[in-house]
Amino acid sequence: MNSQPEIKHTEETQQMNTEPDREARLSIALSVLMIVSGILAIILPRSSGIAVTVLVGWLLLLSGAAHVAYAWQSAGGFWWGIILGIIQMVAGGYALVYPGVGLASLALVLAACLVMESILEFILSYLFRLFVVESGWLLLDGIVTLVLGIMMWRTWSGGALGRISTLLGISMLFSGVARLMISMTWRSLTDASS
Repeated sequence: MNSQPEIKHTEETQQMNTEPDREARLSIALSVLMIVSGILAIILPRSSGIAVTVLVGWLLLLSGAAHVAYAWQSAGGFWWGIILGIIQMVAGGYALVYPGVGLASLALVLAACLVMESILEFILSYLFRLFVVESGWLLLDGIVTLVLGIMMWRTWSGGALGRISTLLGISMLFSGVARLMISMTWRSLTDASS
């Protein structure tokens, strides 16, 4: 007589086994996309910087228009919606008309984001060290991101638009590699458990 209980593979258990695999594949795909985007930003720094600025400009313009349209239909906060919408539309329009200046302004915000991202990556690498062997990749990514954030902060007013995009591209490349290594480890762990 067999002492181990018989495990019946139902549709529910098969779905539970495929869900982590699907998430791991998505994470790997997004990591590769981040690596490719980083390489493009490094190879084409001025073009990618202007493209991001134009994208942000359009997003601000559309968001501002949505705020104005929503303000007309809301009962409260009419003036706040109108003012916010106008500010966003002016900022978006300015970024579209003067993308070089918009990129320099965006670089300052990105520098602050990179510094904050590095702090979060330091925390995650500390927390992940208990669960994932590849937590060193997050630590390395945090160090590189902090250095790049500081470098971007120091060069943002110098008009070095190409350097800003290159620094951001390097950050995206390192982040993509770190996440790819973690995702591949995650996938191998889920494969081993199923």
